[in-house]
Amino acid sequence: MKPLSLLGSFTLLCISSLTIMVGAVVAPGLASISQALGVAENASLLITLPALGAVLFAPFSGRLIDRYGAYYCTLIALFLYGALGLSGQWLTGPTAVFANRIILGAATAVIMAGGTTLISQFYAGHERLTMIAKQGMAIELGGVIFLFIGGFVATAGWNLPFLLYLMAWVFLAMLITLVPSNKHLHNEPESPQTSTTQSTFEPLRWVYISACVAMVLFFTAIVILPFSMEESGYSADKVGIFLAFISLVAVITAHFLPKINLRWKNKGTLGFAFAFYALSHVAFYFGEALPMLLGGVFAGIGFGLSIPLLNHMTVEKSEAKVRGKNLSYLAMAIFLGQFLTSFMELLPGDLRSVYLVAAVLSGLYFLCVFNVFKKSQTPSQKNSA
Repeated sequence: MKPLSLLGSFTLLCISSLTIMVGAVVAPGLASISQALGVAENASLLITLPALGAVLFAPFSGRLIDRYGAYYCTLIALFLYGALGLSGQWLTGPTAVFANRIILGAATAVIMAGGTTLISQFYAGHERLTMIAKQGMAIELGGVIFLFIGGFVATAGWNLPFLLYLMAWVFLAMLITLVPSNKHLHNEPESPQTSTTQSTFEPLRWVYISACVAMVLFFTAIVILPFSMEESGYSADKVGIFLAFISLVAVITAHFLPKINLRWKNKGTLGFAFAFYALSHVAFYFGEALPMLLGGVFAGIGFGLSIPLLNHMTVEKSEAKVRGKNLSYLAMAIFLGQFLTSFMELLPGDLRSVYLVAAVLSGLYFLCVFNVFKKSQTPSQKNSA
């Protein structure tokens, strides 16, 4: 397997940053953007509907990637991502706006699964985990940059954040220039660890469920914080800075994920992630300056420990010939979690009560991780753990 250049690796990480950007771009200025587009009554759907599009299209994206190759599917998806994202500012009314967001999510599903598949083609073993940890860092660093910029440009004009979607075309040019298009990369020999029958759905079921729950917990903060902070008198740029801070913590945490995972293994690392999600929502519930800051730290740690690890576990358990399909199912689970966040704000009570519900869910799943994952391990996995 020909090693990928540093610039090629950087390109794949840049592409990965687009997955969180799809909703994050509009988050800081959500109130003004939703008003201008005529969807103020369902503002949170601007963030979460792309996730629904990804859920609906993910099974098809996996088949396309396995049949035509991750490289060419990612090229097309990047072009559509930029075009659909930019055009959103010129639409009005729920039908046109929400249809655009759903189709944008479909392109995002291909980008997410295709990008991870490309990483799995160029890296193996611990190097692959390290690269996927960097991918998690890139996703959240994209959140830092795009939330920060989105918050500031939203104060200058409600439609300016939509220009950020054109970064997809920049990354498209980088992919063509810096990453080789060897369509046979996905046929590389399997390691003994992945050449088993672990490409079926059963061993990955709890990986997908964990990814879905993790994103519900993380995106609850992303969706609810702009409104609860606005009630407390924070402006759009300050909301953007705080959301970017959460992403920055996730970047730092993902950097240490390979070392943490060597010490605590998959089950322990994932358990810690949900414990920190629980702590974050308890802190957000109190809402004062110090608890809010701690909540941001805990939420970032939860994301940095969970999603990159679940990405790696999916690759580790998948044969190359079905890796695109399995990663597309993971993308479906992740984006389903984002979409389900839309219903969190429908819970009875005020906005802060949502944080309590999320904290309870986090605590329950923390217990579930140590119970279910212990039962689902194969003998070889138990010995390695």
